[in-house]
Amino acid sequence: MPTPYQPEVTLKDVNILGSLNDQTRKVLSKEVTVFLAVLHRTFNQRRKDLLQRREVRQAELDKGNLLDFLPETKQVRENDAWRGPPPAPGLVDRRIEITGPTDRKMVVNALNSDVWTYMADFEDSSAPTWDNMINGQLNLYDAIRKQVDFKQGEKEYKLRTDRVLPTLIARARGWHLEEKHFTVDGEPISGSLFDFGTYFFNNAEELVKRGTGPYFYLPKMESHLEARLWNDVFNLAQDYIGMRRGTIRGTVLIETIPAAFEMDEIIYELRDHSSGLNCGRWDYIFSVIKRFRQNPNFVLPDRSAVTMTVPFMDAYVKLLIKTCHRRGVHAMGGMAAQIPIKNDDEANKKAMDSVRADKLREVRAGHDGTWVAHPALAAIAAEVFNANMPTPNQMHIRREEVHVTANDLLNMNVPGKITEEGIRKNLNIGLGYMEGWLRGVGCVPINYLMEDAATAEVSRSQLWQWVRHGVATAEGKKVDKAYSLRLLQEQADKLEKSAPKGNKFQLAAKYFASQVTGEDYAEFLTSLLYNEITNVGDKTPAAKL
Repeated sequence: MPTPYQPEVTLKDVNILGSLNDQTRKVLSKEVTVFLAVLHRTFNQRRKDLLQRREVRQAELDKGNLLDFLPETKQVRENDAWRGPPPAPGLVDRRIEITGPTDRKMVVNALNSDVWTYMADFEDSSAPTWDNMINGQLNLYDAIRKQVDFKQGEKEYKLRTDRVLPTLIARARGWHLEEKHFTVDGEPISGSLFDFGTYFFNNAEELVKRGTGPYFYLPKMESHLEARLWNDVFNLAQDYIGMRRGTIRGTVLIETIPAAFEMDEIIYELRDHSSGLNCGRWDYIFSVIKRFRQNPNFVLPDRSAVTMTVPFMDAYVKLLIKTCHRRGVHAMGGMAAQIPIKNDDEANKKAMDSVRADKLREVRAGHDGTWVAHPALAAIAAEVFNANMPTPNQMHIRREEVHVTANDLLNMNVPGKITEEGIRKNLNIGLGYMEGWLRGVGCVPINYLMEDAATAEVSRSQLWQWVRHGVATAEGKKVDKAYSLRLLQEQADKLEKSAPKGNKFQLAAKYFASQVTGEDYAEFLTSLLYNEITNVGDKTPAAKL
């Protein structure tokens, strides 16, 4: 593999602060660290500048300004001539995608599922401990080479051999996160660049040999300029190893309200690397609350009332499908987070019926595929999509009758109430997820739903918003700081008592308390908690690998 940079030069001031063993050194070799250092030195300042741009935009929204489609990119939106690329090998049919973290058991189970693709997640369903991130890379390295089988106790986990395995797509962390266990010139590398660079350098050529390619999901973007940065990263990476440009493909999660106003532009910036857009529903609701948290016109009712059919969510879905199909790329649907309920047939039937109805809504709207969090849901989702989508995708459904305006995307006419039950549910979800995350678990089952960072973010953002604007519950109780903190402590104490010893509910409550008073507001819970799960050790100079 050509390496045009001399390691003894580029590895100066590159250090690894996390532990390595003989296995993990396989995925963090000297050649990989050289590549990561090149990515950092080339792109990190641009990344930081774009994060600063988010802060400038937030300051404008805090003044009461609203979002709108960009006048400077009108020509891109209105030009019917340009298209994204045809789907890459293994990505023509994506009707059912399973998602989940990159621990070895999940990797085997996901690849053995009756799905078309597996989104291996280094982001919202993974707590970014060093061991999780580096072992996740190793697990995917081994899975691609079909050497991931292992034994746990008496149970053996083996990849099935009776069918072609699902296409692998890796989700890197968002631009805002850092990887503190890998530093370049005294700075931590971007989590995005670390996840992408390690996976790409180790596996790109092997994936192409095996008939697919290096495919990615790209989260948390807020502008087409952030997509432009990813495109430049892709071009450098392909040039660096001598791979044809356009081999990499990236599917962008439209999970922020600013990005919803720049869908055309985001596809345009990725161009030959685009694999379409995805409806990241829970993160999208979180982003709406976060970006307009100072605006009383954006106060939402209980989370359960904010469904996919309320005006601002319906407009978002319709615009995404229309935009993707106009440009010839996939429009992917959202997550079914339900977990089968054992020992209660009636409750399980109700949950599975809700999955079926949600997937039917998606396929009839024009989505080309959808997400499930549990292998048992794959059959339900496949049944619905197979019955209603006889072709590998439905990009031919153009939705030309759809006309979504800025007002439609910002229409907060959401019927529903704010209740004490809703507050307690938010507290339970937030505390439950944060407690798991602090133990290094990024995907937490709560009330038969597989919760990840997005739902915890919605929960704390709603609590912050309700206190900030002094709303009253349906029971007539004013939601103020004292009330919020009292309920928080009640729920934390209750959860602590019912959990095994050594749990971290009180630590979770300490952090959560800073976020539910309508005062301080962290950009992301994951950034707020990250130092609690870092284990920075002695420096290992990369040159000594």
